[in-house]
Amino acid sequence: MTAVNWHVFSDTFSSLRSKNFRRFWIGQCISVMGTWIQRTTQTWLVYQMTKSAFLVGLLAAAQFVPIMALTLVAGTLIDRYPKRRILLITQAGFLVLGAIMTTITYLKIVQYWQILLIALGYGILQSFDTPTRQSYVIELVGKKDLMNGISLNSSIFNLAKIAGPSLAGILMVALGVAPCFLIDTLSYIAIIIGLLMIHQEHPVASHTPRHIIADVKEGLAYVVHHDNVKLSAELMMIICTLNFNNNVIIPIYAQEVLGRGAQGYANLLSATGIGSLIAAFLMSYLSRFGLRRDLYLMVALGTALVQSLMIFVRVYWLAMIFMVVIGFCNMVFLNQSNAAFQFSIPNELRGRIMSVYVLLNQGSTPIGSLYSGELMDVAGGLWGFPACGLLALVLAVPVLLGHQRTVKQWLNT
Repeated sequence: MTAVNWHVFSDTFSSLRSKNFRRFWIGQCISVMGTWIQRTTQTWLVYQMTKSAFLVGLLAAAQFVPIMALTLVAGTLIDRYPKRRILLITQAGFLVLGAIMTTITYLKIVQYWQILLIALGYGILQSFDTPTRQSYVIELVGKKDLMNGISLNSSIFNLAKIAGPSLAGILMVALGVAPCFLIDTLSYIAIIIGLLMIHQEHPVASHTPRHIIADVKEGLAYVVHHDNVKLSAELMMIICTLNFNNNVIIPIYAQEVLGRGAQGYANLLSATGIGSLIAAFLMSYLSRFGLRRDLYLMVALGTALVQSLMIFVRVYWLAMIFMVVIGFCNMVFLNQSNAAFQFSIPNELRGRIMSVYVLLNQGSTPIGSLYSGELMDVAGGLWGFPACGLLALVLAVPVLLGHQRTVKQWLNT
């Protein structure tokens, strides 16, 4: 390897020099792969059972409704207790829910209401798990490698989005749905082992006996009174609600518009993962240059525009290209949103600030899921992406006009 290539490699993976982060990252690689296999299989199973886009949307909503209700409270607890301990509890909970799902599918007694209850359980655990993961990165890598750690952490999810759905499609066709849920269950063992191997001399935690409501208000006040974070929050509210509904839209779009089955659906999800993975590694390399707020604005509008243009896409190969572009824009958007929230915030507020990030990222999903699911039931699968994209563009205009000064600063950085 030449000196130049080694320099590029070193910059791209700088956060992996931390032994603790490396163990955490490897454990997540395996665990998140299982999670995407589970998500893909579960969505396809529900659609085959019900033939209803609305019920697919309701399933997605059930998994994310708890995040709307609990994640801000979860942020206060994350700031009070060691994050590794919280993650060990949530991962053990995921393992139990995976075992239940595996059992009822193997016994062929699975019903829609059971899947809905399990999705609610996942959502409750995610309310605590996701903001803890996000705020844990800086403890493992330090502020110097924070951008790189965020990007590599994101790359895990997008590598899983590529391989997970494709593998799920192969397993569903060859073996049925039950083996997919079994793999998900076993995958949580990897992240639990990785967490148990992490050793921190001084984990960040504050056992402050303050009232939870006061803690929540303090975190929200920080977001409201810092213009850069506030604009990021408002853009996330729009884009994450309307333009992150692939799990709901793609199975209906694949079958109704493209005439594809389980493997075609999985391939479209994988295409979004390819775009996301390219973006994740690109942002890992560019992390040494800090935040790219001009790029942030472009991809926010770009993903809405590309989804609007999906009204003209009825050919499989062209749909695959569009999915790659959508995945790329979404990944860059989330990467820069995460960084905008994490930079220059006090450590004692990190859990609460990141709980707001997770609320906007995932807690808004039920609204978008129900909107896109109901719309496709009425207008057909072709309208899922365009209706979300066009509405996002309309809503983004007054937000950007209301932050003209901040937008000009972002474009000049």
